Amino acid sequence: MNGRENLLSLANIPELKRRLFYLFLGLAIYRFSIHIPTPGINGEAFLSLFQHASGTIFGFMDIFSGGALRRFSICALGVMPYISASIILQLMTVVYPTIKELYKEGPEGKRKIAYYTRYLTVLICLIQGFGIAIGLERMTAPNGVPIVSDPGWTFRIITTVSLTAGTMFLVWLGEQMTEHGIGNGISMIIFSGIVAGIFPAISRTIKFVQTGEFSVFYLLLILVLLIGILAFTCFMEMSQRRIPIHYARRQVGRQVVGGQTSYLPLKINTAGVIPPIFASAILMFPATLASFVPISVFKQISEFLRPGAILYETIFAALIVFFCYFYTAVVFNPKEVAENLKKWGGFIPGIRPGKATEEFLDKVLNRITFIGALYVAFICVIPSFFITKLNLPFYFGGTSLLIVVGVALDIMGQIEAHLISRQYESFIKQSKLKIK
Repeated sequence: MNGRENLLSLANIPELKRRLFYLFLGLAIYRFSIHIPTPGINGEAFLSLFQHASGTIFGFMDIFSGGALRRFSICALGVMPYISASIILQLMTVVYPTIKELYKEGPEGKRKIAYYTRYLTVLICLIQGFGIAIGLERMTAPNGVPIVSDPGWTFRIITTVSLTAGTMFLVWLGEQMTEHGIGNGISMIIFSGIVAGIFPAISRTIKFVQTGEFSVFYLLLILVLLIGILAFTCFMEMSQRRIPIHYARRQVGRQVVGGQTSYLPLKINTAGVIPPIFASAILMFPATLASFVPISVFKQISEFLRPGAILYETIFAALIVFFCYFYTAVVFNPKEVAENLKKWGGFIPGIRPGKATEEFLDKVLNRITFIGALYVAFICVIPSFFITKLNLPFYFGGTSLLIVVGVALDIMGQIEAHLISRQYESFIKQSKLKIK
């Protein structure tokens, strides 16, 4: 099916059109909400302070908030507290088997996990909101203008409640988009925030060309490099190692089941975007402390660990490799997969069921994780090289690129699934008519 037929099919499926409408409506509401300011903040003074401290964790968080933190709106925290809560619960499955069992209980277990995630999100928002409120009271813009016009407990409570309410509203909006739209609503909110920053970058680049700072040839060279990195990212995100699984024939009542062959797909990048998020947050922590706490030690550390420096990029790549292995070990358990295959009569050709299958899966997973970790580290480090060496007028980090590509591929896959389902439904209806 070509692109034109896909567009015509989209126009002929009411269910898909309705879901796309809810998706775009939710994104429009999100983009409107980031312009609602938090009470008691001097917007101009905070913007100048933010631009001065763009290399800290606040600049990193602003990418995922779609510019809401730059404006310090009620959605300044974005959905990062919710993502942090989800990651914490996933990591707790290693320590608390009770939480791990909830993930296996089906819809009821997922509902309980969703409740726990929301409660943990509220707690994280309250802690972050209160800490930010106290920090803002002590800060001034580079020109000496205070950020908070009327500091005190009233401001702290209002700011904490406003930021918490803004984040929980985005979480609710994301859940509605997931239920009534297409794709994961939380991912789409982050996706739209990142994409919204592309258009100002394009505008700045055009101005550089018009003023003569960039030549047309130089611009085309940069464009070819970016397209090449984007194509490479798409290829690696879709790459997987397919392990053949055979199911033996067995008698169940009067029926003979099994005798089928399927595949166990292992993605090259099993960990997704979690490793660069963790690594960036850890490395930007000293710069953030230096912004709040005027201690010379933190300032010296932040100078050594500034983005673009050799030490920063080396540690950044090493942390990405470490977290790729760590998070892959959390989300994929070879022992559990081997036990399930043995339970349902499945086996890998040439490999004994049980312990041998577990060792084989663990060996394969370690190899592809190494390739995936090098790929993620390369994608996350190369943008810094472009910015420092090629003097680009914009920043589009590797973490942002991974999120954009991953969400776009997921949306395309779900739309294609709707189209295939529609084709099967029409085929079944035609078959019934012929039988009658």
